[in-house]
Amino acid sequence: MNSYILPFADLSAKDVALVGGKNASLGEMIHHLSPMGVHVPDGFALSTDAYFTFLSDNKLTEALQSKLNELNTQSLDNLGILSAACKALILKGTFSENLREQLRNAYHHLCNKCGAAISVAVRSSATAEDSPTASFAGQHESYLNVTGVDALLEAVHHCYASVFAERAIKYRLDNGFAHLSLGLSVGVQRMVRADKGCAGVVFTIEPETGNQNLIYLTGAWGLGESVVQGAVNTDEFYLFKPALANKKKALIYRSLGSKKKRMVYGETHSTQWEETPPALRDQYILSDEEINRIGQWCYQIEQHYKMPMDIEWAKDGITGELFIVQARPETIHAQQKKITLKEYTLKTKDKPLVTGKAIGKSIVNGKVRIIKSLADADKIKKGDIIVADITNPDWNALLRKAICIVTNKGGRTSHASIIARELGIPAVVGTNNATEKLMDDQLITVSCASGDEGLVYNGGLPWIEKETPLEKLTKTKTKPMFILADPMKALLYAAYPNEGVGLLRMEFIITNSVQVHPMALVKFHELPDTNEKKQIDALTRHYASKTTFFIERLAESIALVAAASLRPID
Repeated sequence: MNSYILPFADLSAKDVALVGGKNASLGEMIHHLSPMGVHVPDGFALSTDAYFTFLSDNKLTEALQSKLNELNTQSLDNLGILSAACKALILKGTFSENLREQLRNAYHHLCNKCGAAISVAVRSSATAEDSPTASFAGQHESYLNVTGVDALLEAVHHCYASVFAERAIKYRLDNGFAHLSLGLSVGVQRMVRADKGCAGVVFTIEPETGNQNLIYLTGAWGLGESVVQGAVNTDEFYLFKPALANKKKALIYRSLGSKKKRMVYGETHSTQWEETPPALRDQYILSDEEINRIGQWCYQIEQHYKMPMDIEWAKDGITGELFIVQARPETIHAQQKKITLKEYTLKTKDKPLVTGKAIGKSIVNGKVRIIKSLADADKIKKGDIIVADITNPDWNALLRKAICIVTNKGGRTSHASIIARELGIPAVVGTNNATEKLMDDQLITVSCASGDEGLVYNGGLPWIEKETPLEKLTKTKTKPMFILADPMKALLYAAYPNEGVGLLRMEFIITNSVQVHPMALVKFHELPDTNEKKQIDALTRHYASKTTFFIERLAESIALVAAASLRPID
């Protein structure tokens, strides 16, 4: 009898054809990295053989291909109809008793190992997924908080159907994959109770600039799907990779996110949104020790795979344990070979209407299209700027028409950010209020050319572009060194040809990062009771003292500059 069940512990990176990229990576980590202290939740994979057998047993292959042959690949005007028809064919199919029994036994065995009936995450894992050239991120469905055999079978069935979702069909077309040669495995993994803790994403390079010296960690309260979707503005942390290599403290910079909502368990095998308690919003999700531990694990993962990685982590709020729940190759910077310096300078003294986190480094202008759902897809024309609360994978086809994306929520690891990088367009995420401040048909200019901050202006403003192929630059006797004032621009400028930092203007660091005159901190208790004093008190609330705030913010700013360049500051 053919066995369709493969425990993660028996898998490795060589098993992609059998269990897909996601499950093969989980097996690789459990096999090679768990002995080194990296915690990965246990589970098993339902092989791609089970998927192909399901298609064969239900005589679906020819029927599906016949439907897909009707697709208008130019206009895609019948994509929705054909997708629905294909998914209906899958959902009418039935599982063999052999497959049902194997899934039932594997689930009960996992529960016995854990000592109780457990909830699991049921994740699609395609054979072309999580490769260095195509992530397939979010194309197929995953289901969280699944408990019991019947719910597990239903989740697997819907994972199979998701192979023919509109976004998945379009993604395969765009990336040259044959629809029915793609094998789908399903991973069943013990749920980490992040609904009572926190979760997030790590890039082992800086996601905007590709800086190799830094690890970027981001997260929020509740299940990690909120971070992946970009539905919340996250906490962010930078860790210095060489310090991790030497097992030293590596946290060099942090930023507190608003984290207004969190995703938690629903009542019956589901998830739901709830407001994050105010006290948690105003609190970092992890301690310094936990941040360093996750950073250390992610550094070990990168060293093992010998390439930059995109990693998901979770903290169990009941046990306090930390886990790595997924790891895939980073796909954007891995494909960039030739470096060309393209500089943009916006010519305006206007104040921006909206600000957020910049994705990309360019400037564009166009008309606003406020998008609430796929029902608004017909509004979008080539050259428009999509403005939304958040984006999701169902929107991938319509996002390709846009020249820019602006969202209320999300960080640098959100869906909008990842898609913007894949498409090579700028985005401004985490603005909080873009859908309120901007209107349909409004002409706006979006600038991501000022480092970390993305700026949205009213009207079609002029700008200057200058392109320089870096390989054509000649060497000079005088060392080209930077004069820096804003630490958040250090990552952008570190990618330019340079011999380090010649001058770091501390007075501007105080203006940009500390934001308070040092004597106002030293003499805080002598200040009059004004709004300014209240603002200083609010700004320093997470620190042991006002002077500690000054020292740590200044140290973090200098550390970010040093880590970005890895060159001594004269």
